[in-house]
Amino acid sequence: MTEDPDPRRPLDLAGIGIGPANLSLAALAHAQPDLRTAWFEQNAAFHWHPGLLIEGTSLQVPFLADLVTLVDPTSPWSFLNYLRHQQRLFPFYFAERTHSPRAEFDAYCRWVSRRLPGMCFGHHVDAVRWNAEHAVFDLDFTRLGPAGEAEAVGRVHARNLVLGIGTAPYVPEALRPLTEAPAAATAPVVHSAHYLDHRERLLAAGHITVVGSGQSGAEIFLDLLRRRPAGQERLHWLTRSPAFAPMEYSKLGLEHFTPDYTRYFHALPEPVRDRLVTAQWQLHKAIDHETIAAIHDELYRRGADGGWPDAVLTPGVTVRTAGRVGTTRLELHLDHADQGERGRLLTDALVLATGYRERPLDPLLAGIAPAIRRDAAGRPRVDAHYRLDLDPDVGGTVFVQNAERHTHGVGAPDLGLVAHRGATILNALTGEERYALPERGAFTTFGLRRPAAARPAVPEQRFPVPGAGHLSPR
Repeated sequence: MTEDPDPRRPLDLAGIGIGPANLSLAALAHAQPDLRTAWFEQNAAFHWHPGLLIEGTSLQVPFLADLVTLVDPTSPWSFLNYLRHQQRLFPFYFAERTHSPRAEFDAYCRWVSRRLPGMCFGHHVDAVRWNAEHAVFDLDFTRLGPAGEAEAVGRVHARNLVLGIGTAPYVPEALRPLTEAPAAATAPVVHSAHYLDHRERLLAAGHITVVGSGQSGAEIFLDLLRRRPAGQERLHWLTRSPAFAPMEYSKLGLEHFTPDYTRYFHALPEPVRDRLVTAQWQLHKAIDHETIAAIHDELYRRGADGGWPDAVLTPGVTVRTAGRVGTTRLELHLDHADQGERGRLLTDALVLATGYRERPLDPLLAGIAPAIRRDAAGRPRVDAHYRLDLDPDVGGTVFVQNAERHTHGVGAPDLGLVAHRGATILNALTGEERYALPERGAFTTFGLRRPAAARPAVPEQRFPVPGAGHLSPR
């Protein structure tokens, strides 16, 4: 779409980014025929962590935590309906599994993304501005070709926005020099997000080091271990965490991923929230019990003849500095906090399982940046309904998804909360209870007072009654 449409007939909601969060919201919005929506994604098709779809890995949440079921079990966009369409309901039933394979979740989301209307893949949103004359947001976009080349430019108007631009691979400062490889370098340095794309290169290396002990680091270490010859593993696994720790997966512990805890967390003072996010690392940055057990079983099996596998697992280690030794080797300078000692490790390949960071909103929202109210740390304020706190001069609403951990807690990126968050956004957008949400979802009472359940909030002059005509960019 290259023409400039009439700003007097805007979309009710434009989504930027099509990951699981905005895909969930789009699926829930599809059941609301009076809403005009469109969704923009720069990639040519939906892909969910393709570099980590390792054979045999499963979701860390039950299959009910799909795009819609926890708020609308009757939705045609549920995982069970996907299985029905794929004629896989009986195999899934007899498998007696509550956690679906990760690759199957990716296939399910792609199935939804190909069938939902208004999905604009291959569209890069370049700029967002507030159009005060027509009380709409102007979104300028570039339509991309198959190779990512610019084919055309266009503009769309929307009363409200939702940003679901996700996270980006994070490389700690000490390790960044390794990512700037000279042309002749042969020692691979790969972020875990791209592991499968480089697995054969990594396996061809004499010695491999994995840095980071979250779920991704554990799955990659296990995959490499299984693919190396017994007695010739030549693997190092390092982490700054004090242990290769199991995920907190007790039933009451999981209640930190309920709307109850989200409401409690949002009501806390900012310094308390910041302290809690750091302290709760074992809720979301550790390793599931099955993966830990599989790693130990594999190591044990390889030592059954009385030897020890050539694998070193060391927690409590920080990479102080790193560099390349010529073009074929990598050098890591290590600190061990508890011992107060330093060491040096030479390796031939490196996997950085160092996590992700939320993509900053400021580059995309530069046109309205002065209107965004911020906290003491300069981060955007986000209210209980996932709306950015904006100056009154901007009459539209900007919702955010998976950019609010500092205000909503560890559940912000969790798949188990995407449907509830999407329903909360739609209720706030329309000012009506389009989706009935439970007032209570946890047995735990967080705090001495139970926060009031979130109710639809009507933004003043932000949701006119939709008129005729559906504006759906293609």
